[in-house]
Amino acid sequence: MTEDYKIKWKRCLEIIRDNIGETKTKTWFSPAKPLHFENNRLTLGIPSRFFYEKYEDEFYSILSGTLKKVYGDGVQLDYELFIIRNDNDSKVTIMGSQKSHAVKNKFVQSMQSMSPVGDNKNEKTPDFDPQLNESLTFENYCIGESNRLPFTIAEYIANNPGKNDFNPFFLYGDVGVGKTHLIQAIGIRVKERNPNAKVLFVTLRQFQNLMANATIHKQIPSFLNWFQQMDVLLIDDLQELSHKDGTANVLFPIFNHLHQNGKALVFTCDRPPMELDGIADRLIDRFKWGITEQLPKPDLALRKKILTFKASKNGLNLPAEVIDLIAERATGSVRELEGIVMGIYLRSINLNAPITLQLAQEVMQHSIKKVEQKTINFDMIVEATAEFYRLNPDVIFSKSRVRDIADARQVIMYLCHKLTSLSSSAIGQKLNRRHATVLHGISAINDRLPYAKELSVAVEKIEEDLRR
Repeated sequence: MTEDYKIKWKRCLEIIRDNIGETKTKTWFSPAKPLHFENNRLTLGIPSRFFYEKYEDEFYSILSGTLKKVYGDGVQLDYELFIIRNDNDSKVTIMGSQKSHAVKNKFVQSMQSMSPVGDNKNEKTPDFDPQLNESLTFENYCIGESNRLPFTIAEYIANNPGKNDFNPFFLYGDVGVGKTHLIQAIGIRVKERNPNAKVLFVTLRQFQNLMANATIHKQIPSFLNWFQQMDVLLIDDLQELSHKDGTANVLFPIFNHLHQNGKALVFTCDRPPMELDGIADRLIDRFKWGITEQLPKPDLALRKKILTFKASKNGLNLPAEVIDLIAERATGSVRELEGIVMGIYLRSINLNAPITLQLAQEVMQHSIKKVEQKTINFDMIVEATAEFYRLNPDVIFSKSRVRDIADARQVIMYLCHKLTSLSSSAIGQKLNRRHATVLHGISAINDRLPYAKELSVAVEKIEEDLRR
């Protein structure tokens, strides 16, 4: 029974051979060896990274489809290979892709050259590219406390595209935090559940270009008609709509028609609707019909999770201290974290060197935008902490032992110790507290942080505000 996975792999080879022929199977798949199968993950030993790239690009569909058929739903594939032949120290494991089978990306017709659907209801809709990236699935999206709510909303919409509970879904956030990935995942899930669903992802810039082309050829009615037939419309970078009255006037009837007919509308933007300039109130009001949610920058725990995931995708085993270092310093975006992982990967290969703290620091010198260190003082910490806890700063210095005030006071002690050069005695003098009280407060926060979620969130948010 323990060798059953090897017998199944032989069955896989037979199916692959029937599809791609004897020669290609012998060349590309015979060298692969099934090493182990645990927790529904099959690990294949392959000769080199070139085989991995070949499997992931040219043979992805046939390989993943065959594995699913033989090993069952949910099977995942990992690759084990030597960077240096027969050198055990260079052995790495690379996590296989989790691309969606529902998105072919064959670019059957470009949107620009597509003929709009006619009035004949029985006429078959021409095939078109939904502009979805097969890798941007929910399964490839890292979830943490900071992004759990927008992820949950997105998944609900994807699983219930005909409901108006969260329609439209307006997702906003800074550059590089994963907005595009999340809304593309909605489109992919819809296509997975209903291959015939008309799903389209388009940036606002693309929408404008298509509209301009339709205007030139006097085809705006056909343009409107085509967009109004979508089951799910995903529009990225809506901030580009500012001061574009013509584009807004065309988008308005598309929005109305789709919403009235229970079709899903999803938008991303770098700011919430009420902060968009130069857009008619009637359109802003419609964006508010559904739900508006912010996708924040990843918190510390999520940054660590993303780093581990991205490293596994590239066959890297990042030491815990390296992950901690990167996560502490790279606080910008998911894109920044991805860049650092790739930088470490390339530098490690070029130098033929192990991944160390020093190597990671060298990469981050070039990857993280240098920002002048902001000087943080006692008064700033008191003000930021009082604001977070919604307290009058004066009560911090009182003798009150009310829980919120006591917590805020200890947080101030902790942050002053961490972010300023003040000694514990100096902190005590400023807070009218004894030296021992300050030491106890700092120690209490340190002890509670690992398991007190609310406190951890509070400290992180206050510190983030102070560093802005």
